[in-house]
This record gives sequence, C-alpha cells and structure tokens, in this order.
Amino acid sequence: MSYRITHRLFAEAFGTATLTAAIVGSAVMASRLTDNPAAAQLCVAVSCSAVLFVMLELLAPISGGHFNPAVSLAMLMQGAVRRREALAYVCAQLAGGILGIVLVHLMFEFPPISIGTHVRNGYAQWLAEAVSTFGLVFAILQGLKLRPQSVPAIVGIYVLSVTLFASTSFANPATTVARAMTGTLSGIRPADVPAFVVAQLGGCLLAVVLIRWLTSETPSASPNRD
Repeated sequence: MSYRITHRLFAEAFGTATLTAAIVGSAVMASRLTDNPAAAQLCVAVSCSAVLFVMLELLAPISGGHFNPAVSLAMLMQGAVRRREALAYVCAQLAGGILGIVLVHLMFEFPPISIGTHVRNGYAQWLAEAVSTFGLVFAILQGLKLRPQSVPAIVGIYVLSVTLFASTSFANPATTVARAMTGTLSGIRPADVPAFVVAQLGGCLLAVVLIRWLTSETPSASPNRD
C-alpha cells in the first residue's frame, strides 16, 4: 500500500521522537534509580533497542522506518527514495528528535529546552560513531536484501549490542542534534555535534560502498572452447 507523503513524514517524525524520548528518558530514569554506571547503560540499551523494534514493526510499512538521516541518505544512494523525499524525511526526523527532547523534559519537570554541556570529543568517540553508524546501516541494507521481515529484530538486536560495546553510539544525526538541547547526562555539547555528524555520515557512506561491492554480481566465466 502506498501512503501519502504527509502520513510518511508524520511516521518519521513520530518514530524519531519516540526513539529520542526513549534514549534520553531512560538515561534520566536510570540515573535516578541507580548509581551503577553499568546498570544505567544496560537500562538505556534495552529501552532504545526495544522501542526501535516496536517503531519499526508499526511504522516501517508506512514510511520505511528510517528515523535517522544517515539511513535516509543510504536509501537515497540506493535509489529507494527520491532526493526531495529524502530531504523531507530528514526535516521530519530533526523535528521529531527535538519534540522527543521537549516531551522528556516536561515529563521530568525540566525546562523544555536546555543546552547540552556533556563534552564528547576526540578521535576515539568519532571512531565509535563511525563504527556504530556503519554497523547500523549495514545491518539495515543487508537485512532488507536477505531477511526483510526480520529487519526490526536485526536492527533492535544490533542497537542493543552496539550501545553496550561502543564508547558512544548515537549513530543518528537527528538524535545527535536533539541531544544538544538537553543538559542531562545523555546530552552533548553543541560544539561537538558537527564532528559527530561527519563521523556518522562517513560510517554510512562506507556501509553503502561495502554493500554495493559485497552484493555485486560476478560475471560468469566464459566456457573454455579449446
């Protein structure tokens, strides 16, 4: 079934808002429930992966379930969406991410918007962002080729894993921009956002290139007529 662009954009904004709210809200809740960093990280990982699975199951049939500008870029490069559609998706994702931050702040009685102060800088964190985004895009694209019905589970399990093994795992320019608008521990200093986004897009491009090489057909060898 083909859905109208307004429905698809709403699905992208709603999905991204829910994902962002789950990330930031679970981090706030975990910090109130425990002083154990490992337990807090596990709480965020489970919340993020679970809500992503649900949103993909429910909204991917409508919009494709990108919820991430890096994914929309990958789909554009794969020819799955048109340029103007991809741009509209990115705008909806950015708006959804900001809405998710505002909702979490209001639920926890914070000001609607606060500037992020958490310093996230340096080659190790940039590499982590490139790696986590590469893995996410690779999982989505290869999953769509080989196991399309399993993509929500594939993505959810990957996100659960990468959130626990990478030093950072934002892996999403929209949530990165949104998290510059929260002063909670899940936030990011605005000055650190551009480098994160560049690393994420670099990981995305590398994943697309690898998928194209990995799935390219090899010409059959000509039979020996001697």
